[in-house]
Amino acid sequence: MSKSSSLLKMNLAYMLLACCLFSCSDDDFTPPHSEEEEILLDENQEGNEEEEEEEETSENTGETIEGEMGTVTFYNKNLTEDHYILVNDAMSNRVYLMDKNADMVYEWPLGGQKIGNDAVILQDGTLLASLQDDNPEILFGGFGGKIQIIAKDGEILWDYSYSNSEHRSHHDVELLPNGNILAIAWEKMSEAEALENGSKYGTDLYPESIIEINPDTNSITWEWHAKDHLVQDYDSSKLNYGVVENNPQLINLNYYEATDGNIMHANGIGYDGLNDLIYLSVNYYSEVWVIDHSTSTEEAAGHTSGNFERGGDLLYRFGNPSTQNKGETNRLFHNNHFPNLYEDGKMLIFSNGGDLEQSTVYEFDLPNELSLKTVPETTNPEITWSYSNPEIYSPKVSGAVRLPNGNTLITEGDYGIWEVTTEGEIVWKFSAVGFFWRAYHYAKDDPAILALDL
Repeated sequence: MSKSSSLLKMNLAYMLLACCLFSCSDDDFTPPHSEEEEILLDENQEGNEEEEEEEETSENTGETIEGEMGTVTFYNKNLTEDHYILVNDAMSNRVYLMDKNADMVYEWPLGGQKIGNDAVILQDGTLLASLQDDNPEILFGGFGGKIQIIAKDGEILWDYSYSNSEHRSHHDVELLPNGNILAIAWEKMSEAEALENGSKYGTDLYPESIIEINPDTNSITWEWHAKDHLVQDYDSSKLNYGVVENNPQLINLNYYEATDGNIMHANGIGYDGLNDLIYLSVNYYSEVWVIDHSTSTEEAAGHTSGNFERGGDLLYRFGNPSTQNKGETNRLFHNNHFPNLYEDGKMLIFSNGGDLEQSTVYEFDLPNELSLKTVPETTNPEITWSYSNPEIYSPKVSGAVRLPNGNTLITEGDYGIWEVTTEGEIVWKFSAVGFFWRAYHYAKDDPAILALDL
């Protein structure tokens, strides 16, 4: 159901309130593909049945404001967080800071450059951004190829290119505590190399890699390559042959069929500084992979060493057991974005929903074993909170951020931004024409904001 048709339905319902009782919308959740999803969505619906009428009524009674950047509705202004929001709009190639009335606070001049998705404000007020290469040779969506640090006035303070016919950075970047920068990159495996590694696809492949860049020296100080950690059960005469379900630490090369060779499509990276772990959101596998960053580059190519004695093998993975030939019974994700490690041991993530056509935000408690330097069982982490709504569905991009007041700021990529309470009450919405990668919260007294001297 479109948002416009939904709003028309709600307006009609409001007019009928005076003469009849109003029942909940028949626009129910699309039936999930797994028992766990069905339980979660049913609980979410049951828990919000009484609130649904109130929310639909409040859609008509909320305060709506036409701001400079779009339309805002306050459904419960007393419960909203008063803060700034950094918006990355890939449709218009704009990165701007706005207030909760959708009025612009500041926009970074990009000099005609196109954003490659992620951009964040650093503590000194500069912008760390993934940008599109001018002449990319690897053409998958989630463009990138350039990483820059940009001053408030648009001056490029640091410029790093990682784009040619063999590799290209894309989507997300992450600043490390040591000042280095993590980036995701596709790297080419020729058709011959792919076949020798057990691929069943007669084409070049582009598996994922992670690089760590030192901005002071422009050198790569650490790297990890998915192609070093493969398993396949297709051809016993080729490399990596084994039993997929017995090797959860390895990546099934033939899980996702892509005629263009884009077989994994990672889209988000998070860093756990306490345990020196990398969390990689892998869209086409509908999983999050956990990788030990304590290794050297040489150790990351192997299967031993590091804090967990696993080398660069996956320490933990979750979201989709079918990648390990274990069926879909406990599947959580149908495509996913933004593994947001918002505090120690906790993660928010946006499950786009794929063929379910229903997006869900999950909050997890991550396995305690990871903080004890032991390898957890390959099961889903504990779900401590989730939110969905018949009106939330974005097949691409999107994410979620926890706010200081306990609310959650949800980016719905092809619509805008929601703010909801832990009880599921919608308190604020922003909508505009755009393609919104993520929205980041910044307190008005955040050092990054104060450094901008707005």
